[in-house]
Formats: sequence, structure tokens, C-alpha cells
Amino acid sequence: MSGKPKLTYLNGRGRMEPVRWLLAAAGVEFEEIFLETRQQYEKLIKDGVLMFQQVPLVEIDGMKMVQTRAILSYIAGKYNLYGKDLKERALIDMYVEGITDLMQMILMFPFSPPDAKEKNIDSIKERATNRYFPVFEKVLKQHGQDFLVGNKFSWADVQLIEAILAVEEKIPSVLSGFPQLQAFKTRISNMPTIKKFLQPGSPRKPPPDEIYVETVLKIFKK
Repeated sequence: MSGKPKLTYLNGRGRMEPVRWLLAAAGVEFEEIFLETRQQYEKLIKDGVLMFQQVPLVEIDGMKMVQTRAILSYIAGKYNLYGKDLKERALIDMYVEGITDLMQMILMFPFSPPDAKEKNIDSIKERATNRYFPVFEKVLKQHGQDFLVGNKFSWADVQLIEAILAVEEKIPSVLSGFPQLQAFKTRISNMPTIKKFLQPGSPRKPPPDEIYVETVLKIFKK
């Protein structure tokens, strides 16, 4: 049996992309199985592999893990990306939860009707620039350190760089008023494991297109 984690999901970002980011940041190679048909998904359910009949599914250390948050927490803890004590872990959790709220808007964007897309872009920009990015700009400015928590690379940094790049795809100038985040983006993007993940040919998935949306609806909508 291969020692590499095995990820089962669609060939797209969705709820698996933060898992890919975190494993890549930790320097961990992984294998992927892509769902392309409803039959594949139903077989996983029939075989009792999916605890709540949902993907992502990550097979790691003899476990078949589901639920994105649980998967990410395990990976962060296993690869020392989850702080040095309970207080640091709590900070990381708060930052990650906030970023996840913003990323949920990005996640749902491809499924919005065409006439709502412009409005949804405006909503993403408003939330990013008024609610979420100011928090991290202030944190970085106040402690003057390279990383969000404990002056050590953590899960929170990985989630934030993923979110920054995802929002920039929709709103290229979104960081114009955030000099600390601009520097953070440059710094984190140049870390060896992250730099490798950002190169063409890596497991990082492109922004969702119409084919991805159709595949999601085909597999999960009855």
C-alpha cells in the first residue's frame, strides 16, 4: 500500500483545494482519484466509505477521513502547522474560520446565475476589503512578524495565501490598500513548498469553468 495520502474528489478546486494546499505546503506528495460520474459517487456511498455520504474523502494513516475541517485539522497537527499550544491553536482556528467564510463566497460563485455574477463579485470585494483582509493587515502590522501566529508558518498562513490568490483572480487590485498583505503574499509565495505548488503542472487546480460546474451538478444533483 502506498504511503501517500489519497484524495478522492472532482478534478477541480471545490472543498478539496484547501487540503491540496495544506499538504503541498507541508511538502507532502499525494495521489488523487477524480470522480467523473454519479455511479462512482454512489459506489463510494454503497461501500460505506463516506461517513456522511459526502466528499472530500482523504485516505491517510489508515483512516478514511471526511469533512474538510476535520481533514485539515489532522493534516495541520500531523505536519506541525497548528501552533505550539492551545492558545496558538485557538488563534489559528479563528483565522481559518474567518478565511473559510470568505472562501465560501468564492466556492459558490461559479454556480450563481449569469445575471447575479456582477453583484456577487461586488459582495466578495466588499467582504474581503471591509471585513476579512483588514483583520490580517492589522495582525501583521501589530506584531511585525512574517507569519500570522507565533512567528511560525502555520495552517492560517496557508489558508490566507490561498484566499488572497483566489480573490485576486476575481478582483486583481483587491490588495491595493493592504501593504502588509502585499508583502505577506510575496513572502509566502516564495517559500519553497508554496512556490512549487504555484508552478504549472502542480496538483493545484485552475479556477472552476463551465465543465467543472456541469460535472458537479451531474454527480451530486439527483
